[in-house]
This record gives sequence, C-alpha cells and structure tokens, in this order.
Amino acid sequence: MKLPESVKILLLGSGGRESALAWKIARSPRVAALFIAPGNAGTAAYGTNVDLNPNNFGTVKQFILTNNINLVVVGPEEPLVKGLQDYIREDSEIYHVPVIGPSMLGAKLEGSKDFAKGFMARHGIPTADYKTFTKETVEEGFRLLESLRPPYVLKADGLAAGKGVLILGSLPEAKSELENILGGKFGAAGNTVVIEQYLEGIECSVFVATDGKNFRLLPVAKDYKRIGEGDTGPNTGGMGAVSPVPFADDVFMGKVRTRIVEPTVEGLAREKIDYRGFIFIGLMNVGGEPYVIEYNVRLGDPETEAILPLIESDMVELFESMAFGNLDSYWLEISPKYSVTVMCVAGGYPGDYQKGDEITGLDQAAAGTETLIFQAGTAKSGLKTVTNGGRVLSVTSLGETLEEALAKSYAAIDRIEYRGKYCRRDIGQDLAHCKD
Repeated sequence: MKLPESVKILLLGSGGRESALAWKIARSPRVAALFIAPGNAGTAAYGTNVDLNPNNFGTVKQFILTNNINLVVVGPEEPLVKGLQDYIREDSEIYHVPVIGPSMLGAKLEGSKDFAKGFMARHGIPTADYKTFTKETVEEGFRLLESLRPPYVLKADGLAAGKGVLILGSLPEAKSELENILGGKFGAAGNTVVIEQYLEGIECSVFVATDGKNFRLLPVAKDYKRIGEGDTGPNTGGMGAVSPVPFADDVFMGKVRTRIVEPTVEGLAREKIDYRGFIFIGLMNVGGEPYVIEYNVRLGDPETEAILPLIESDMVELFESMAFGNLDSYWLEISPKYSVTVMCVAGGYPGDYQKGDEITGLDQAAAGTETLIFQAGTAKSGLKTVTNGGRVLSVTSLGETLEEALAKSYAAIDRIEYRGKYCRRDIGQDLAHCKD
C-alpha cells in the first residue's frame, strides 16, 4: 500500500517541534495540503492552522472526514497515550487513514515508567536497577532509599508535564518527596513511583523511526534541560540541543544499535505491539556503555528542531514507509553538517511568566544565513507576533563546525527582541573536550 501521490496531512501539536515538522513536511513536493492543529503563529507559514484540540478525538475524526485527510502525524505524546491511534484504526469511517504514532499500548513506553522498565527487563535492554512503589508500600520505598547512596532518583509513573522526574541530594528530602508524590503532588501520574539507581555519565538522545519491524536511526542529539548556564537551576522543557554528538561515535552507536534499538524494535514485534512512529530513547553514556534512562514515543523538543534540518531525504516518503511497513527500502540521507538549536524563553520561565509581549526582528534574524526560526510559544495579535508560552522561539543554525553553527544562532538571537528575552549562552560548550 501507498499514500496517494498528492497527500493531505493533518499534523497535531503547537510547539517548536511541530513548527520544525511543518517546515520539513512542507518542503516535500508530494504535499497537497498541510493542516496544523492547533499550531502557532509560525506554523501558519507552512500550512493552515486549525483551531482543534488533538485530545478531542471526535473533532479530529470529523476534520479527517471533512478535509479528506490521507495521513495523521502526531507531534505530542498525550493524544497517543490516550489512544488516538487505536481510535482511528477502530473507526469504520477513518480506519484506512494511517497514523504516525504508536497504539495506546505502545505509548505506555512513555505513559508508564513502570511499564517501560518492565519492557526493558523482559528484553534484556540495559537500564538502571529499579523498584516500583505505591502508597501501600511506601515503607518499603523508605528502606530502599536508605540502602542507596545519593543522589536519589524518583520518577512518577505517569505523564507529569515533564516534571515527574526528581534527582535529590539528601535522604530526608528523598523520603519526603516520595511521600509527596504518592500523596498526590502529580495527581494520578504519581499513584505509582519508580525509584532507580543513579547513573553517572553524559546524556544523549537517540531517535528511531520504525514501521514495527524495520527501523532507521535519525541524527543523534544532546539537549540541555536546566534553565541556568552550567546546567544549574530548575529543569525546563529544554533550552537547546546539538546534533551530531561527538561522543556518539561508530563504536558507541554500534552498542546502542545492537543492545538497545534492535531489542526494542524486536520486543515490540514479539509482544504484538502496533508501533509505527518514532521512538525517542534517552540514553546515558556511562564510561562508553549505553544505558536507557527513558523512552518517549514521539520526537523530542527541542531536539527535533536540531535534527530535522539535517535530514535531506523526503519526509512524506519517510512517513509512507513507516505507515506501510516499507522502511527497509527507504534511503535516509543525512547532512554532514552540525546543527544547533538555542531556545529563547520568556522572562521568569519555568516559573511564572508574562504572555502577549510583541516579538520583533524575526525576519532579520533568519535573513541570508543557514538559520531557521521555529516558533513555539507564539500567537498573532493583529499583525503582530506576540509571546504566548514559556518557550517562545527555537533558533536553529547549520554550520561546518559546531562553533560556526552556534555563532550563527546567537547572532540571530541578538537581532530578536521581546520583553524578558532569555537564552542560555553555553549550549554545546560542554562538548568542546569530546572527540570530534
């Protein structure tokens, strides 16, 4: 099976990731129409924004029928965890429309930390030792914490808007937070808590496209989560990303492929889990050995903004191969350049921040350079583009070297103005000592 030669696509989501996806999809000559729901002020440059909630499946169905949609691409994880792929597949009117994203069971790799750890254990995939606790077994959790050395890692089992992983330096704090999470700090997402061994090393993000039996490795990235330079301060949704990653060389990636990616894809097939989409594997490089920190069931943000500009092959044809099980014959072409993305955020983020401030300089920032401005937390107010979220803009540049790409992004950022603008100025600096 194949998609029609001219394809009508519905892309779900509204952030920087979806801006990058919309940009890449729109570059395909096979696109007849691209709708982004709900999108942001920037995605309107690549297609038509639609005022539609991706978690309202009935509304999604009606839009598919009314607009003769041929393909649904899901950006964020929540619709997948809630079962959008299953809903479409099981509906007699729209079952024929392929979805780029896993079934609800497959989405549990992200939607449940306990499920993901169990999956890794069943398939011999290297990860940190762990145990799972509930309110009824909290005393056992305390005893486990007492047997461990700091820092202590606590993970709420369910989706907690990126805030459900805590790394704590003292035993009293760890015990207190275990009680807090089980007591409702993250709502139902914290009814179960995973306590796991702390792994010391350097992180990277591996992205896999799969049709359920075959896979292709996308560019590897490293992201920067904390708000402050030198990786200080509270966690955020992501302050920047770099691709490729110097330490993810052929030797390391050979281990990743054979020990992690292949067993993951084979495990999904063995467990008869319908998975046609992306797997984002958060890895820790511990002395040259890869360990899985977490699975996500979609592309990352801001890593997507860094890796998609490096993919030179057609995105719609990649989706077609994933949807219809032909990924083994898809030729994935990757640019040899470096790509970096630096996130501009609102003043006060990740705490309280203001919305509605005018953004200027966007056209000048991207003019005449290998620089792309992917809008994230933005909206239109009349003819003005204004801030509408904590992470406002993702500024991505390509270069022959990491330093060149970074210089381009920071030069572009200096041309952009809005009240409270902030970015980290040390993205990628920790990789300077790594092997190039």
